[in-house]
Formats: sequence, structure tokens, C-alpha cells
Amino acid sequence: MSTRQQILDQSQTVVIKVGTNVLTSENGRLDPARIQSLADQIERIRATGRRVALVSSGAIGAGVGRLELGTRPTDLRHLQACASIGQSFLMRAYQESFDRHDILAAQILLTASDFDNRARYLNVRNTILTLFEWGVLPIINENDSVSVAEIKFGDNDHLAAMLTNLLQAPLLILLTVVDGLYSSDPTTDSRAEKIATVSSIDVSVMELAGDTRSSLGTGGMRSKLRAARLATAAGESVIMANGAKPGVLDAIFAGEDVGTLFLPHGADMPAWKRWLGFTARPKGKLLVNDGAKVAVQAQGKSLLPVGIVETQGAFDKGDVVALCDISGAEFARGLTNYNSEDASRILGLRSEKIGAILGSFPYDEVVHRDNLVLTNV
Repeated sequence: MSTRQQILDQSQTVVIKVGTNVLTSENGRLDPARIQSLADQIERIRATGRRVALVSSGAIGAGVGRLELGTRPTDLRHLQACASIGQSFLMRAYQESFDRHDILAAQILLTASDFDNRARYLNVRNTILTLFEWGVLPIINENDSVSVAEIKFGDNDHLAAMLTNLLQAPLLILLTVVDGLYSSDPTTDSRAEKIATVSSIDVSVMELAGDTRSSLGTGGMRSKLRAARLATAAGESVIMANGAKPGVLDAIFAGEDVGTLFLPHGADMPAWKRWLGFTARPKGKLLVNDGAKVAVQAQGKSLLPVGIVETQGAFDKGDVVALCDISGAEFARGLTNYNSEDASRILGLRSEKIGAILGSFPYDEVVHRDNLVLTNV
């Protein structure tokens, strides 16, 4: 049995992300035939007993089409207005398509702050799991009509990866309008070849992504690779394929060599560590020396104040912070035992000197190993 088929057989929960340009025609309007085809294929996946969560872009694109603007606005207020117009049309189009299969769809609109807060994060998870119990299809989108820079995911690729981690879904499918990851740009290089399988998303793989993005969408190949890296680092698999091709989901679940398969390269981990390492956004940074990095990364040790050379940002005790090397490159995240003010006062000190500086000695460690996750696996 092929690796791809093994992954499919083990994937009883699947997250499918659909990009704007998969759902819309050239004039920017939603394409009913494309949406119906997608609904038909999802019904066949669900008929196998699998649970499906659909992350769908398209609200802004639908709004652009309904308003006949021709091109996507660039300023925030017009984008939010387009989203508020387009979201209802998007959900209506989906429900009409799923009605043919007696499938009830539920709308969930999220912002990044819903994932930062542990209680809200769990509420999202419980809602989706309850919808699964009822046989309802969750359709998730970013709440574009209210999102601002501070609470945006950036794009739905990132949202889909975070949702995959939240649900501990073994498989994320990213449907875009390209056939997969290529060795070079296929629009300019006739010798470009599609890469069937990627074992690890390293710097060389990221360099294969261009800087282009679609006219109606927000992402691009680099966005999709970052999302794939986020999911695979937590132990999930990702398939990127062309959602504009008829029957693409049918082909994927038939085990055909469709798109690019990204293999998991991180160990499976408990749900709370997925939240800590790959979902919640750090409130600050702790820059550490080389010895501390080796102790944390290679020896499984806690982070002590003696290894910290700089603190960045304002954070409180219990907040998520990023552990970075001297260059600023993140290698771990954890829950800090000290706020930013106290952490800056004790950095570089041996633990036994903490009491003399702070007047108390609550913790030896700034970040304990039990509350820490490596993120550059």
C-alpha cells in the first residue's frame, strides 16, 4: 500500500480549504456549477464515514462580484464591506448545493483572537465536534467584516492549518488553482515538474514559492507552504491540489497521484500543546544564548534566566512567549513564569540570585519544560 493511501485510510477527520478563485468565475461572481461539484464530492467523502470541516474563502470575492467592482479593493473598510455583502451569498450558495444531499451546513466566523484565548479556542472545538455529532457540515471563514490587522489570520490557508491542529485532523487538503508545488514556475519554465511528495518543508522548499497572488484571493504559494508547514510540524499530512479541476476530491480519495503530498515531520502531540506551539500567538519574545538553545532544543531542559540575553514585548505571567536564538529565529514557544518586567530584571542571572533581585523566588525556570513546545521541528 502506498504512503498516500495509508494516510487517506487513517484520515477519518478531514479539513478542506477552498480558495476564492476555485469558487468564482472570471468575472468574480460565485460559480454555482463549481460549488455544486464541490458539494457533491464532499457528500461522497462523508458517505465513507469521514468527518469533514470546510474552510471556505470567497466572501470578499462574492461581494466584489455582486457589486461588479471588477477588482478587489485594497483598503480595509471597502474589503470589510465587500465581506459583509458577500458572506450571505456564499453561505446561501453552499446551502442550496448541499440541500440536494440533505446536508445541513453551519456557518462559523472566526478571528485570530478566538484561537489566542484558551477558553474560546476550546469553545470553537466543542462547537465543531457537536456539529459533527449532529451530522452537520461546519463551514468556517475568517470574520472579514470585523477583522483588523491585530486579529487577522492573514489568510484562510493559515486558518485552515490552525483548525487542523485544533481538531487533530490527520489530513488537510488545500484546494487552489494550481496543480501543486512545482520545481520552478510552470508559467515561465517549460521544464518545470510537479513535485509529488515533500517530506519536509525546509528553506529550499520555501524558495520554490513565488511572490504572486491571485486577483481576488489573499494568499499565494508561499502562504500555502507556511500553512502546510504549520500542520505537518504538528503531525498532520497536507495535500495541495487544483480545485478547479473536475472531480479533484474524488481523485484524491481514490488514491490517485493528484497534487503535492506534504508528509508530517513532527511528532503527534496533545491538543493543549498544539494550541501552545502552533496556534496561540506569542505575546513576546525571549532571546537566548547558544547554550540555552542547545539545552532546550537538544537536551529537553527548561529555560533558565541565565540563558536569556534579551526580552522583547510586554507579557504577563502565564502568557505564551516565543523562544528565539540570538538572530531572532524562533525555535520554541512556552508559557512564561514571569512577566516581561521581572524577566528583564533577572535575565543572565543564575536562578539562586532571583530572590535578591525580585524580593521573592517563585520559580527556578522562566519557562518550564512541561510548558514548552519546540516549533522548528
